Amino acid sequence: MFIEIPNLLNKAELERLAAIFAAARFVDGRVSNPHNQTKKNLQIDPRDPLYPESVRIVGDALARNEEVRNFTFFRRIASPLLCRYTPGMTYGAHPDAAFLPMNPAPLRSDLSCTVFLSPPESYDGGELTIHLGTKPVVIKGELGSAVLYPSTTIHEVVPVTRGERLVAITFIESQICDERHRDLLYLLNEIAAIEGGNISWESRVRLEHVRQSLHRMWSTT
Repeated sequence: MFIEIPNLLNKAELERLAAIFAAARFVDGRVSNPHNQTKKNLQIDPRDPLYPESVRIVGDALARNEEVRNFTFFRRIASPLLCRYTPGMTYGAHPDAAFLPMNPAPLRSDLSCTVFLSPPESYDGGELTIHLGTKPVVIKGELGSAVLYPSTTIHEVVPVTRGERLVAITFIESQICDERHRDLLYLLNEIAAIEGGNISWESRVRLEHVRQSLHRMWSTT
């Protein structure tokens, strides 16, 4: 299951990130994945003085968003990374690495996230394509929106042919490692939120017992 979240970032945050894109130093994207011959993009240099601010802006937006919390059950979020694609740049089909170096311990990538930081009409191509069985899901999000999807999926960014595709990417370690369990618990919580007021108090308590018991049972904490 994947989910699209509109308006993750507010106007002031988007304006500041645009200024960071204009001023920061960007390096070859293969510095973080040198073995993938299909990765052709640019990413912000972590040594740039503006890098920590970009991490804080995107990271805070994800952490405060209720839909992100409800969908991911996040334990940790990797430092978001600004990426730039100009004409001819692409990122071929790949799954994401299972573990990412992070202190105090490696982060397990249960979910991947792309935050869209340029208007979709400002560039051609560059669609995020998630391969689910024989039918790919093609996503070109609105400015300030985000999409979250399992890191186990094979996905790619098709070549940009005009303009610039600006995004931030990150990875999330969930309390619920198994994506089937995570999806079921998310759906159960959604049903409880919608229908909880329409059932008897006794049934509501029993439903809450099931929800919390499954969360406890499936959590890797």
